Amino acid sequence: MKNCKQVNSWELLEVLISLGHLPKKQNEKEAWFLNPFGTETEASFKLDKRQNIWYLYSEGVGGNNIDFLKKYFNYSINEILSWASEKSFSSFHQQTEIVKPNYSITEVAVIQNWNLKKYLFERGLTQRSFKFLKEIKFTINNKKLYAVGFENLSGGWELRNSFYKGSLLKKDISVIKNDSDRIVVFEGFFDALSYIEFQEKLKEDILILNSISMLNKAKNYLQNYSEILLFLDNDPAGKKTKDELLSSFSNAVDYSFMYKDYKDFNEFLVADKGGFIQQDETGQSHCFILPLRGNN
Repeated sequence: MKNCKQVNSWELLEVLISLGHLPKKQNEKEAWFLNPFGTETEASFKLDKRQNIWYLYSEGVGGNNIDFLKKYFNYSINEILSWASEKSFSSFHQQTEIVKPNYSITEVAVIQNWNLKKYLFERGLTQRSFKFLKEIKFTINNKKLYAVGFENLSGGWELRNSFYKGSLLKKDISVIKNDSDRIVVFEGFFDALSYIEFQEKLKEDILILNSISMLNKAKNYLQNYSEILLFLDNDPAGKKTKDELLSSFSNAVDYSFMYKDYKDFNEFLVADKGGFIQQDETGQSHCFILPLRGNN
């Protein structure tokens, strides 16, 4: 496991970009971002590239990488180090020159690439979910990549393939509307699509956080619903988010007990059902339906 010194040595610019936050303006000394912890229209988050420290003028807080990750994820130090153990970023102290990254989306299309389809099938999804996704072709520092894309309310994209996890453009929540007064809340879009695959007919609205840093924006959105169903991850960050929503909304109900032995709803789906859409000898499909209140 990495230690705090190693995490603080990472180039924070690279960390921010990996989380889907691109600078609004920058030069060789500093970079300015929209508030990565909330919603703003003016860039008030300053990154000092030479010292590798940040300051958020709208809240009067700042610090090093550990300080940023604690606030961004609402993690403890141990949780940060656990998260960091799976990541690899450039060391700030080894950087002699910081080059402005070149990010661009070159194509947005229906999913056709077989590798992406295979990846989705391996995550337990079927063609039924494809209408909520796009095939995104993009470049990072002139390297051509492609991934499954899930759009958020600000036109940004959550990107996934078998070897890449990231986001491009502005970070935000995503919502699937179904004109309901009930809403189901997930952290990631794979969990949300897994839920949809379970339903013969989707009756609720769905909110996807895409990052727990979007919790405050999600709270504002959830105020209009009579019932809030929580399907959050069974890890420390997910449990903290669940507790925050339960304390904020008397009409919120926790459903994480349904997959208590798994990290998240998608993992439960893959392990428990191995595909969850089963076919009998005649080729007829049968869907498993979650026993939620109000679905009958």
